[in-house]
Amino acid sequence: MHEPVMVAEVLEHLAPQRGGLFVDCTVGLGGHTRALLEAGASSVIGFDRDPGALAEALEVLRPFGERVQLVHADYRRLGEVLNERGIAGVDGLLADLGVSSMQFDMPGRGFSFRRDEPLDMRMDTTTGPTAADLIGDADERTLADVIYEFGEERQSRRIARAIAAARARAPIATTGQLADVVRRAMPGRGYTRIDPATRTFQAIRIWVNRELEGLDLFLGTAARSLRDGGRMAVISFHSLEDRIVKHTLRSLQTAGELTIRTKRPLVPSEGEIERNPRARSAKLRAAARPELDEMRRA
Repeated sequence: MHEPVMVAEVLEHLAPQRGGLFVDCTVGLGGHTRALLEAGASSVIGFDRDPGALAEALEVLRPFGERVQLVHADYRRLGEVLNERGIAGVDGLLADLGVSSMQFDMPGRGFSFRRDEPLDMRMDTTTGPTAADLIGDADERTLADVIYEFGEERQSRRIARAIAAARARAPIATTGQLADVVRRAMPGRGYTRIDPATRTFQAIRIWVNRELEGLDLFLGTAARSLRDGGRMAVISFHSLEDRIVKHTLRSLQTAGELTIRTKRPLVPSEGEIERNPRARSAKLRAAARPELDEMRRA
């Protein structure tokens, strides 16, 4: 069963008991949205670019009726979608970044190397090139840069060279093929805590879905979408995301658009990690739009 990450912390910082309109920018299977509604949010608009996730969320959230609106859209279209609906501001906003448990677990999506399946990795399966497309078309230097920048993989040049050599013989079309190429390319070091292909798969997934592209601009839009006193929370799962979130929230605070509520990122409790090991790398940062009288005093 899917378990949303850091629910207690999300509820503490978004305070849905105030009522009002909330946005779940990455609704996934609906766990956070359900928690917000049960805790008192009047209504929630849920975004997701994965049509499969939206179909699942629709069933989970059906009991809440018209209190939920689901939108097939990338969260970076937040401002556009709110404008289309005539919504001038919201009371709370959550962005749970990265790939969902469902996407990892669902056969055929190509996010995991634990199964040999088509190398897709798209969160939105209705548009854009697959991982196999990008790996097949990119030059060796681009591959090395992607694997180094998005995967923080020190062996990126060696891996890119191995991918280029392998695809010259035959297209790399499945997760198993790619994982095997990466593992063979890595220097032998005996036991390693994580699979040698892990960082490369992370890098390519981020590349396929443009996960870091425009994240700072989205956070600015999110801040300006909040009503006075409105709150936002962002959950990231790797250092590249968290770095962007941290620096952007600081810039927005300096500009007077937000007040940061978390001096340091919150992390899951030991109990939550025991129940849900995938929560281990989660970090939550929260901020609030200043009340109007606070801005006047400033």
